[in-house]
Amino acid sequence: MKPLLAALKRIRKPAVYTGHQRCRSSCASSGLLTLPVRDEALIVGSSRELVQRLGSQVEVRTGFITEEEEGAFLGELEPGLKKKRYEFDHWDDAIHGYRETERARWGAKCEEVLNRVRSVAFPEGSPLLGPVHILDLDKTGYIKPHIDSVKFCGSTIAGLSLLSDSIMRLVKEDATNEWLDLLLPRRSLYILRDQARFNFTHQILKDDESVFNGQRPFNTKEPAHL
Repeated sequence: MKPLLAALKRIRKPAVYTGHQRCRSSCASSGLLTLPVRDEALIVGSSRELVQRLGSQVEVRTGFITEEEEGAFLGELEPGLKKKRYEFDHWDDAIHGYRETERARWGAKCEEVLNRVRSVAFPEGSPLLGPVHILDLDKTGYIKPHIDSVKFCGSTIAGLSLLSDSIMRLVKEDATNEWLDLLLPRRSLYILRDQARFNFTHQILKDDESVFNGQRPFNTKEPAHL
């Protein structure tokens, strides 16, 4: 299992099915699904059954870090990342327009946030794999559909979105008509587990393809640099 700190840049419009949180007793009677998200519907899918089936394996938590905490991460990462150029090819052709690094040691404020990520994303006492991976996408950058190696990432992936909103799309590897879109607001945490982790590709959409449930409700920075 591995936490991913992603400084992400940042569809079609068929009938979609959403998950809501803050549902009280009226939600059950109205037939709305309850997923572990906060504030608004952040997950839409190709079918109600799929949204329900993956509800415990896909999670988006808005406002997981504060603006001050985001600034602390940027303060630690900027000196190293600004020395790097954005790359437009990748060793396994999975990412376009990116800078990346890894970090094992953090200042107190950032370590406090990462401990919070560990406590909500991973079972207590479970081993974590290696240092935190930091990925910074250019304004034109995107992540292509892929399934991360179990060797490097384990059974759970958790990531923080910094600087801007983005859309993550999950598509079932052997049935591409089954999909979920996750709206990842700035400063949110996402978690992928189990079937959603192993049987679905995940990707970050290009900016010009980033439409969530028919809208482009994005909080962007021009460009999304650290």
